[in-house]
Amino acid sequence: MSERYREGDRVRTSTVDPDHHTRLPGYARGKTGVVVGSDGVHPLADLRARGVERPQPVYVVRFTAQELFGRGDHTVTLSLWEDYLSDE
Repeated sequence: MSERYREGDRVRTSTVDPDHHTRLPGYARGKTGVVVGSDGVHPLADLRARGVERPQPVYVVRFTAQELFGRGDHTVTLSLWEDYLSDE
C-alpha cells in the first residue's frame, strides 16, 4: 500500500464529527499540521469498531499549540489515519 503523504507535507484534518467511534480528537478537527513520519499501516479504528477491517497508512502529524488551542508555544504530535487527512 503506497502512502499518499510524505514527511514535510502540510495536511488538514477532517471536520466531520461522526456519530460513531473515531480516533480523530475533536480539538484537532479542521486543523493544519505537518507530517513528520509514518506509523505504519493499520486497520481504520472507526471501521474496526464496527467489525470492518480496512488497513490504511497512519501518519505522525505535528501541530502547533497555537493551531489547536489558540495559544501556547509547544507542539502536539498525533498518529492519524489517512482517511482523516486532506491536502492543505
